[in-house]
Amino acid sequence: QVHLVESGGGLVQAEGSLTLSCAASGLTYSFSSYAMGWFRQAPGKEREFVAAISWSGVSTSYADFVKGRFTISRDNAKNTVSLQMNRLKPEDTAVYYCAADPDQSISTGQSEYDYWGQGTQVTVSS
Repeated sequence: QVHLVESGGGLVQAEGSLTLSCAASGLTYSFSSYAMGWFRQAPGKEREFVAAISWSGVSTSYADFVKGRFTISRDNAKNTVSLQMNRLKPEDTAVYYCAADPDQSISTGQSEYDYWGQGTQVTVSS
C-alpha cells in the first residue's frame, strides 16, 4: 500500500519559513522512478500546483507565485521530498499535499499524479 506522509506544517508569521517533508513508502517502483510534486489547496479554492521535481532532482518547476521563495528537493536514498518555504505570505495559507507521478519527467498537471498524501496545514499569520 502506497503511503505519502507529509510533515512540517504549522503556524508561522508572515516573512517566516517552514520546511515541509514528504516520506514515501509502498510505491510500486523505486522512489527514484517517480517525479514528485507539491500542490496546495486554500479554503474555498481549487487545489493548485506549487512545485515539482524530476526523478533525478536535476529539473524543477515552480508556480509563478512561489518562484524565488520556495525550493523543492529530494533525497532518493531516503525516499523523501522536501519543500523549503521562505518569505511566507498570508496568501500561502493552505493545506499542502505531496504527490507522486510515475512519469520521471516533471508535470504540473494534477491528473498526472497517481498517489497523494493526506496533506499538512500551513497557516501564515499577518
